[in-house]
Amino acid sequence: MTQNLTYLDHNATTPLKPAVLEVMQVLLAAPGNASAAHKAGRAARAVIEQARDRIARLVNAGPQAVTVFTSGASEANNLAVRGAGCERVLASAVEHPSVLQARDDIEIIPVLPSGLVDLAALDRMLEGNTEQTLLSVMLVNNETGVIQPLEKVMEIAKKRGALVHCDAVQAIGRVSVDIQKLGVDYMTISSHKIGGPQGAGALVMANCVSVAPQIVGGGQEKNMRAGTENVPAIAGFGLAAELAAADMGQYENLAVLRDRVEKELKKIAPSVVVFGADAPRVANTTMFAAPGLAADMQMIALDLANVCVSNGSACGSGTVKASRVLKAMGVADDVASCALRVSFGWNSSVADAETFIKKWAEMYQRTQKRASNG
Repeated sequence: MTQNLTYLDHNATTPLKPAVLEVMQVLLAAPGNASAAHKAGRAARAVIEQARDRIARLVNAGPQAVTVFTSGASEANNLAVRGAGCERVLASAVEHPSVLQARDDIEIIPVLPSGLVDLAALDRMLEGNTEQTLLSVMLVNNETGVIQPLEKVMEIAKKRGALVHCDAVQAIGRVSVDIQKLGVDYMTISSHKIGGPQGAGALVMANCVSVAPQIVGGGQEKNMRAGTENVPAIAGFGLAAELAAADMGQYENLAVLRDRVEKELKKIAPSVVVFGADAPRVANTTMFAAPGLAADMQMIALDLANVCVSNGSACGSGTVKASRVLKAMGVADDVASCALRVSFGWNSSVADAETFIKKWAEMYQRTQKRASNG
């Protein structure tokens, strides 16, 4: 990894926690297929089941819940949306592409300018519904950090007889997540957003609700996901889940850094707009725009200054495009194309925030000077 980076893209991926790395290094050197009946296989199976238990505790999955490991959150989202086998699927307009593209007949639930799901519109969409229906509404948006009103979504779902899938990837370790209290049927979580390795995710299914496998050819993961389990990654995921639960209070302190950035940017450029600021948000995320300052230009300038940020979801093959989430919120294209996302994480510091403010100010002042010299 390049040294001297100011890394502020934790919503894309957060660095591996040292304790997780240590556990994984030991397991990478150990043989053992968890499906094998011999001693090495049984040891690998024990590691997986320990991780499964740790993840269940993190989201307070009850005794009737089942956790299936996947290669990541995108696969878990696909497993839920496709595997549930419902006749109708409704998803919020700000869901991750791995939800919105999982089926070609998904109906879009609109969101308000705040980024919150339009509950009245959702209720109307389900009025008189007689088909087996799945709603997919994330808990925390990956771009804006907006927290969705899942309890109210669940009220509508229960009234209309719909199942609910919740992508909780950006919520885990940042806000308290209780699958039993929320009442959702399916929940997606990811390892590399909480200090675990990339390439590991899970779908937690409450109340014995199952899914049809989307990868077949083996009996792993209770016949719901074929393929030899990645024991080191799953072990790292499990430990990261345990650490995330313990560190929840510290994570809330990141609001100080977020608020500091927003306050200073508005001083530097009064035209700065912060998206989702009038809705509940997680502590670590800010998405903002300085109208007239293109996102790609900002990202290039900051990258040259060794500052890593993004303009939204990291699942676009490294491309810089206007945020689909902001468009769904009704933000004009010329403003959305100027948006940047700054996201802090477990190893972020005051110095990181101050470096970003300094480098962004220098970039902004250069552009203003060029404009005035016109």
